[in-house]
Amino acid sequence: MTSLRVRLTFPQEKVTEPIIYTLGHQYKVVTNIRRANVTEEAGWVMLELLGPPDEIERAVNHLKNINVQVELVEGDVVQ
Repeated sequence: MTSLRVRLTFPQEKVTEPIIYTLGHQYKVVTNIRRANVTEEAGWVMLELLGPPDEIERAVNHLKNINVQVELVEGDVVQ
């Protein structure tokens, strides 16, 4: 099982959508929210994805395709 930490930045029109919930159901990944800040105007989430490398890649590609900005994060995002 592989782990990938990413920072997701959501545009205003995506803030109310259940994007992280959908990732866990549409792809074989476990989502773990490590840190987040969401308002009515925008939002960001530090997310850990756990799963097979190909499923993580598919999930990240899905995020990019729906205009969610994805940045790789190194280290522990909680400390």
